[in-house]
Amino acid sequence: MNYSVSLDKSAQDFLDKLPKNTALRIINKLEQVKANPFHYIEHYEGQYYKSRVGDYRILIDIDFQKEILWIRIIDKRGRIYKR
Repeated sequence: MNYSVSLDKSAQDFLDKLPKNTALRIINKLEQVKANPFHYIEHYEGQYYKSRVGDYRILIDIDFQKEILWIRIIDKRGRIYKR
């Protein structure tokens, strides 16, 4: 089961502003999630799923028919849960 990954503009902008080593850790995690999504993510509120990378969280929306992981939000743990 190999899903494709698509980032929202806000998630891509946040990723671009991160230090290079942190951004690479998040990208590596997304590669792992893409290969085996339900091993690395857990259900979050409503339709979202979440994944953890250190102090950062990734909120993911999954299209099961098209097998696409929509990366909606990437942010620090303290801020992401206040949205």
